[in-house]
Amino acid sequence: MLLVAGCSGSDSDSSGDASASAASSSKAKPKPSVAPAKFKKLPNPCQAFSKDTVKKMLPKAKDDAGERGTSTDNTAHGTCSWSSSDENGVDGTQFRWLDIGYQRYDSDPGVGSGEKRATDFYGKQVIEAKDTKNAKKLTSVKTPDTGDEATAITYDVKKEDNDFKNTTVVARTSNIVVTINYNGAGLAGADTPKGDDLLKKAQAAAKEAVSAATKANG
Repeated sequence: MLLVAGCSGSDSDSSGDASASAASSSKAKPKPSVAPAKFKKLPNPCQAFSKDTVKKMLPKAKDDAGERGTSTDNTAHGTCSWSSSDENGVDGTQFRWLDIGYQRYDSDPGVGSGEKRATDFYGKQVIEAKDTKNAKKLTSVKTPDTGDEATAITYDVKKEDNDFKNTTVVARTSNIVVTINYNGAGLAGADTPKGDDLLKKAQAAAKEAVSAATKANG
């Protein structure tokens, strides 16, 4: 009986040591943490540009206010688009298209900080623009003084026998990514717009869009 009692006591001590060890191990492994996201809001995408900018980019816009896309969470995602057809009779029509997309990321211990997630998305957006189907004369240039990083991609695409000049600008400011698409074409015999002109206007618009994102967060 004394031997049995001795063995029983030994098992109890071992169990106690295991519990203490588990508790110590649990305390030694704190839950992962990430820096909080800098920006918590997005601006109204249809108000990302000044009225003067919209007029310069779309001289005959169907609706200066733009058409806002639907979103299940306006603090995380927002889009807006405009189109313009400047008809000049026998001289043809100048067509322009402009759209903007905002994407904001929160920090998540499981996948990373908001800034890291936005940086990853920024890279994917640049790659997607460069992979545009049937794109010709594609070039990529950095756009300085526009958020933390920004890239402009220009290319030509032929649609229904019309030559379209396209510019996509992708910019990131902390945990927000802005993507702007701006293209134009001369229809019904009108001259094809100059790609450099579209590029300069799209880059200037991107700076406004980044500034709007900053202002929205006070």
